Amino acid sequence: MSILYILIPLGLVLVFIGIWAFFWAVGNGQFDDLETPGWSVLVDHDAPRKPAAQGQGQGQDGGQAGDGS
Repeated sequence: MSILYILIPLGLVLVFIGIWAFFWAVGNGQFDDLETPGWSVLVDHDAPRKPAAQGQGQGQDGGQAGDGS
């Protein structure tokens, strides 16, 4: 029963820390834009690749991979 004298104040302190953290986050703009981070995952940020010219990009074996030569 005496553990309640520790757990109740500890619980209240944790609640107040959580409330303070929430209001701090709101005040610093953490919740200003909730949609852009989700959409940024779906957007391809890489530059489009240009097709290779004829005869380039075939590697050292001239594009004949697996023929054993």
